[in-house]
Amino acid sequence: QLQLVESGGGLVQPGGSLRLSCAASGFTLDYYAIGWFRQAPGKEREGVSCISSSGSATNYANSVKGRFTISRDNAKNTVYLQMNSLKPEDTAVYYCAATPKPLCRYGMDYWGKGTLVTVSS
Repeated sequence: QLQLVESGGGLVQPGGSLRLSCAASGFTLDYYAIGWFRQAPGKEREGVSCISSSGSATNYANSVKGRFTISRDNAKNTVYLQMNSLKPEDTAVYYCAATPKPLCRYGMDYWGKGTLVTVSS
């Protein structure tokens, strides 16, 4: 059974950092593009970042550019989202998703259940 499990969320003060992990089971991530998405209370889900199946291409939402970094460790079957300089507006449930297509913009096929990130003093 294909499964994605996010971890690493929590409460952090503004300006702080968190690293989210997305671990896959039931399949290997090597040939999948992986995206991070988030949904804040009362708002629609938005794309945060994507890494291509080859790992050679990444993209970021303008709101997180320069602060977030996506990476993948195929040996650990895990994708990470390093989040620095966190702001209260980054508060949301963060989801990872996977697709066997080369890029996230072609649509995601598998979703995790999410991990909550709260940025507050």
